[in-house]
Amino acid sequence: MKQLPIMQVLPDLKKILSVSTAAVLIAEPGAGKTTGTPPAFLDEPWMAGKTILMLEPRRLAARSAAVYMAACLGEQVGQTVGYRMRMDSKVSRHTRITVVTEGVLTRMLQSDPSLGDVGLVIFDEFHERSLHADLGLALALEAQSVLREDLRILIMSATLDAERVSALLGGAAIVDCPGRTFPVETIYAPAGNDATLEQSAASAVRRALAEQPGDVLVFLPGEREIRRTERELAGGSLPAGTILRPLYGQLPQAQQDAAVAAAVPGQRKVVLATSIAETSLTIEGVRTVIDTGLRRTQVFSPRTGMPRLTTVPVSKASADQRRGRAGRTAPGACYRLWSREEHARLPEDNVPEMLETDLAQLALELALWGVRDPAALPWLDPPPAAPYAQGTAFCCASSA
Repeated sequence: MKQLPIMQVLPDLKKILSVSTAAVLIAEPGAGKTTGTPPAFLDEPWMAGKTILMLEPRRLAARSAAVYMAACLGEQVGQTVGYRMRMDSKVSRHTRITVVTEGVLTRMLQSDPSLGDVGLVIFDEFHERSLHADLGLALALEAQSVLREDLRILIMSATLDAERVSALLGGAAIVDCPGRTFPVETIYAPAGNDATLEQSAASAVRRALAEQPGDVLVFLPGEREIRRTERELAGGSLPAGTILRPLYGQLPQAQQDAAVAAAVPGQRKVVLATSIAETSLTIEGVRTVIDTGLRRTQVFSPRTGMPRLTTVPVSKASADQRRGRAGRTAPGACYRLWSREEHARLPEDNVPEMLETDLAQLALELALWGVRDPAALPWLDPPPAAPYAQGTAFCCASSA
């Protein structure tokens, strides 16, 4: 871990958090922020008798980060470093760093608003702007201002509007850290008009296996497209020794671990993944990324009053995150299945979940917190009035 770029800025970060209660860390891919930052604060004077919570948006990333940090300490996960997520937990009375997923952080705040034994809350990959991350930050900031003026909050991301976040944190200091990535060649390879998504993805995989070394990571919008692409590849000719590994959130843990692990000598791995592989995760052996340029998201429909899953183009920020997966361990290549002209028209960032999803769950959580008007809490993007009103009405109707 000593060679990670994050080590260059940790002294500055420690100094900032020794005299203030908030900071923003912008660390490029490969800097080692996720696994290098939390252990660095364990011996700080203000951490005496306290623990660290780190929020990870995705279960696989949360578990992987905890396992890696524990291994760096020469321990098993569940000792100094553990994790907590829905239906899975590895912590003990000795645990001082707990990596949690988003719903877990919300539950912890609701059950103990002061987070009495916590000295530092880290929000990792905050640029993903999930509803629970925005809610968790709003609740943590209120807890800090009302109950725990000594509670430290650290926001971490590779791509984020740092100035906006700093302002929300009361003018918190911003620390920039370079990454450790290798050059990645970008190849625009638009799919043919008559080809299905799985046909285009499978064709790009065969091309990449012929043109590039190492393993291949393919970004697809969801499980359905992953399974169709898997069938398309399995039904055609692939080089000897090629293995196909799906990777998505609902996959059993053993299969997720197999997708992340390095291929055995003599084999080449093709990982068919959703956005789960976009950040905070290094998949061993990947030298090539194939990006279909699509992601699946939940959008609230005011007409029906219900959320629906829809497939939309990725943002430029997400495309850059995906591209960077090819340069984590060696020079690589990224095949984008769209044109340069189409790339120029992509949105700069993904829309925060707060602005496009059903807010009934948010309304319920705020009611449990004792807040009737969301304007009473600090938000990076406040809940939109109309969807929030509908969410509140739904909660009232459900409890009637």
